[in-house]
Amino acid sequence: MKILHLDSNHPLLLNQLNALGFTNHEDYTSSKSEIEAKISKYDGMVIRSRFNIDKSFLDAAKNLKFIGRVGAGLENINCYYAEQKGIHLISAPEGNRNAVGEHALGMLLSLFNKLNKADKEVRQGKWLREDNRGLELDGKTVGLIGYGNMGKAFAKKLKGFDVDVLCYDIKTDVGDANAKQVILEELKARADVLSLHIPQTDLTLNMINSDFINGFKKSFWLINTARGKSVVTEDLVKGLKSGKILGAGLDVLEYEKSSFENLFSSNAMPEAFQYLIASENVLLSPHVAGWTVESNIKLSQTIVDKIKAKYC
Repeated sequence: MKILHLDSNHPLLLNQLNALGFTNHEDYTSSKSEIEAKISKYDGMVIRSRFNIDKSFLDAAKNLKFIGRVGAGLENINCYYAEQKGIHLISAPEGNRNAVGEHALGMLLSLFNKLNKADKEVRQGKWLREDNRGLELDGKTVGLIGYGNMGKAFAKKLKGFDVDVLCYDIKTDVGDANAKQVILEELKARADVLSLHIPQTDLTLNMINSDFINGFKKSFWLINTARGKSVVTEDLVKGLKSGKILGAGLDVLEYEKSSFENLFSSNAMPEAFQYLIASENVLLSPHVAGWTVESNIKLSQTIVDKIKAKYC
């Protein structure tokens, strides 16, 4: 089988596939149209997020048997059409779930203890102890929306704390010893912290809006290590201003796919984002929750293992 690799990944991916007898070609620079013109020559394709795999691309991929995405989600692939054409889809959420769980916990503890704020102040010669009095996680209720690989990894990390963990998911019977599955209304009634672990779908697009936020009984903290477009940023800012949202840890933003860097080199920065970057109770990171040294290895190994199990 011939496999076309469209993004660079850990060397073990190519090395192990070569050792298994696959023929591997790399093309990290050609345009989508150029790739589309030659994809019919390949049995498999491995991609991260270089471009969207749409109907026209899949129609051109006449011999494609599988697409492997070295990541957790498959939203850059027209999954329904691919499956109609008999193309096997492979993702690797097992590879970076631990990293995401640790990152979510790190963000939450940093927000509760005002670590970013305190660090900046000490560097500026300010020693403001009372102003940086923190909160303890023990005794809180943490609500998770989405209880797949990522949600379960975060719940596992929370086991060391005296917290109640609730989860809501469109699938039934996903709760376990680490999280009690509840209906959304119960989660909104009880949660002190909301953490998102959902893919980008029609159901989750703009899910966290003003109506959703104001439906919570208590003011709460928001952690998003999932997908930026699940949160309406303007409505998040309204929640922060009103105090309904006490603080937010955001590893993903709705702006990141629209040339994030350009926001800082033009006059086009949205007011809502200006508010976020100026807020002391908002913690931002550049979509790196699942981006660790270890996950780089584990993501590639997961793809190899799944290809091997299916085709060897």
